[in-house]
Amino acid sequence: MNEVDDSLGSRQPIEAPTERRNPATTDLDLMSTLEVLRRINAEDACVPAAVGLTLPSIARAVDLAVAVLSSAGSLHYFGAGSSGRVAAMDAAELSPTFALEPGRVVAHHAGGREALDTALEGVEDDEAAGRAEAEALGPGDLAMGLTASGRTPYVAGALAGARAVGAATVLVSSNPDAPIARLADVHICVETGPEVLTGSTRMKAGTAQKLVLTAFSTATMVRLGRTYSNLMTSVVAKNAKLHGRMVAILAQATGQDLDTCARALADSDRDLKLALVRLLAPADRQPAQDALDAHDGVVRAALHSLNGGASHSTHSEANTRGAPT
Repeated sequence: MNEVDDSLGSRQPIEAPTERRNPATTDLDLMSTLEVLRRINAEDACVPAAVGLTLPSIARAVDLAVAVLSSAGSLHYFGAGSSGRVAAMDAAELSPTFALEPGRVVAHHAGGREALDTALEGVEDDEAAGRAEAEALGPGDLAMGLTASGRTPYVAGALAGARAVGAATVLVSSNPDAPIARLADVHICVETGPEVLTGSTRMKAGTAQKLVLTAFSTATMVRLGRTYSNLMTSVVAKNAKLHGRMVAILAQATGQDLDTCARALADSDRDLKLALVRLLAPADRQPAQDALDAHDGVVRAALHSLNGGASHSTHSEANTRGAPT
């Protein structure tokens, strides 16, 4: 296996798997428009299966993230170029979807905010910048680096800096021989192979990173109790669309009509979890709030305590079994 040297400096593999030529597309520029699209689509279709092979590694990363976020720790993504943009998108979606507090999941992009929409030359090679950003972490945090080649200096510096301060580390790459995998407690390696367009890792490798992060962050939020059944119970109504979604979630979970759910949400100061517990238990406002507070806002645990330890099924689960609603 090719490795970087101890300083994570200039020695690098000659060629990563994602940079090899794809024999299925050597005549790409001679194809019709439709055939170009068919080849791209055929290559893209291989990505979910490749991600599927990494699920045990993703599960290990989820368990690390749950442990970190269950305490006072925070999760930090580190990436450059397309990898950094994928990470920034995932981090940005977590707050509105799961009411995640600011600073709990942070995306670090080589070159900073300016590099998110403008390609800046050389920033991905700044190992020192990655290390400096990660050295602000602590032993209760988690650093996740994303690099298709598994050798980006900025990400290497970040993982080295995180490890130096005692933080847990995860690497997401498409290179089974990633030189910086030795810096990661968990290596999620999605072997997507050569791209349709040689070296354009925004394609299959980027798609793989998107699938990995979406699965990773969603599973983490589920394990943290930020959902009830398969419903988003931590949504914050910041606009009319989200308010309507909250009412619909209440109706789906309880089987109550929309007017009843809208009133329950209003009576609960638009706190979806509180309204849900009040309708499902059923319970008055204060006991419902006390139960949620005692169980860190986990709806199912709160219902379990209010019902004297009895299990509780969602409206849809009851319908599936043919039980009355």
